[in-house]
Amino acid sequence: MRRSNSKEEDRKTESLDSRFNQTLKNVQGLLKGRSFPGKVLITQRSNPPDQSALHSPSNDRRFSDSDTEHVEQVDESNQDEIQSRSSLNASSSLNKTKLSTTSTENASKEVQKSAIGARATDSARLMKFTKELSGTTVILDKLRELAWSGVPPYLRPTVWRLLLGYAPSNSDRREGVLRRKRLEYLDYVAQYYDIPDLGRTDEEINMLRQIAVDCPRTVPDITFFQQAEIQKSLERILYAWAIRHPASGYVQGINDLATPFLVVFLSEHLEGSVDTWLMTDLSPEKIINVEADCYWCLSKLLDGMQDHYTFAQPGIQRRVFKLKELVRRIDEPVSRHMEEQGLEFLQFAFRWFNCLLIREIPFHLVTRLWDTYLAEGDALPEFLVYIFASFLLTWSDKLKELEFQEMVMFLQHLPTQNWTHLELEMVLSQAYMWHAMFNQSPSHLAG
Repeated sequence: MRRSNSKEEDRKTESLDSRFNQTLKNVQGLLKGRSFPGKVLITQRSNPPDQSALHSPSNDRRFSDSDTEHVEQVDESNQDEIQSRSSLNASSSLNKTKLSTTSTENASKEVQKSAIGARATDSARLMKFTKELSGTTVILDKLRELAWSGVPPYLRPTVWRLLLGYAPSNSDRREGVLRRKRLEYLDYVAQYYDIPDLGRTDEEINMLRQIAVDCPRTVPDITFFQQAEIQKSLERILYAWAIRHPASGYVQGINDLATPFLVVFLSEHLEGSVDTWLMTDLSPEKIINVEADCYWCLSKLLDGMQDHYTFAQPGIQRRVFKLKELVRRIDEPVSRHMEEQGLEFLQFAFRWFNCLLIREIPFHLVTRLWDTYLAEGDALPEFLVYIFASFLLTWSDKLKELEFQEMVMFLQHLPTQNWTHLELEMVLSQAYMWHAMFNQSPSHLAG
């Protein structure tokens, strides 16, 4: 009888092993250009799923940008580091899901296999972007699949406008629509901003003053954002948005959300490092066009999560609760330790949802992170929970060593200052895997 039970346990372990290995293989394929979100099967099987059911030649993916310096660093000098960290990541996940050590060894082998031929996908992936964008009508689902793993910087302005629905997918209409929307924004500035305070209500005066106070505090470690001209642009964008969205008005944190758009759309006109940019090098027409693109893209982004910024910010409160439940299911020891120490998730995660991690990671990584955000589309608010769980549990072992006050200080000043694209990709890959494992089983997060 005992032997029979042992065999049954072995079969269950093998089944779990095969499911996890298949998930891990597809996640690592996501990093290396061999898969994309939505194609991972998480079902009870006695044998691993057929590869042909999971992959399609037209859906090749890769996370890095072929024409940027960080691609060279990740693909060449950091190749070994990717393999080793991925292996450690796999081992950690296996332990947390109580799988066997044999599964860990198999996972490590899959990680090593996924690294082979990484650079071979660079040019192919860039060609796919070019092909998608050169057609008369862009197929947004295909563009999302490509963008999820990162967008080449010189294509990012065009891709972001399309992903957010600001620019139409039909290329024949695109120029006319952008021209009309930019003129519309110019009218908003004239109507709401370029007027004396006598034309404003007391509430509007106070809101404009708060925006004026917050703009100099926005991304303070990037000298570019300390220029008076960029702060004035940011002020106009935020005030126009707040007036046009009275349900929420201006909420601190929205100022952070405008900054990735400013950097991306300014990159069409300014070359080199952001630290070397000067707004005075741009004509007033270019500046107002950049502001308009930022305004409309910010509006599109926040349309999908406006309850994050309405009174009492109920959307954020719901997401924080889901984050707490997800962490409890993934890493019960950390969850229990945080609870025993009396640490509430709202004490640190509120800022994460309010500013979408902009204040938590180096600014040069933000646009890459936002490629994934925007590729998620309407599903972004839900997927944020998984990204933030992955981000938090990066420091799982460290958190278990800290008491309440130390934990609060640690989570408010996370040691991400030396992060590269490698660490960010690991967070995203882990989030993707957990989303695939848990999202189709809501009961996992209900108990």
